[in-house]
Amino acid sequence: MAKIPKFVKSFFFLFTLAFAGWMLFIDVNDLRSQYQLGRKLRALEAEKEFYEQQIKQVNQDREELLTNDQQLEKVAREKYLMKKPGEDVYVIVSE
Repeated sequence: MAKIPKFVKSFFFLFTLAFAGWMLFIDVNDLRSQYQLGRKLRALEAEKEFYEQQIKQVNQDREELLTNDQQLEKVAREKYLMKKPGEDVYVIVSE
């Protein structure tokens, strides 16, 4: 029969082992929750990057509309179906 080493019976070794087990598996900030928080952080950072690009695109479109009257009229007619007095607008919807 194998003899158990003396340090394994030590209070400090057992306490350290129990503390490590508690911190890794039972505590509120255990490994699983840290992994999930890391995944959520990466997803939120990707979402932030997407929205920053969208904001940049919207600001660029806004500047173009404010400086170019022809572009403004085009957007108003196509997107908002605006028309000049006396004009008829026909909307063709493709199926």
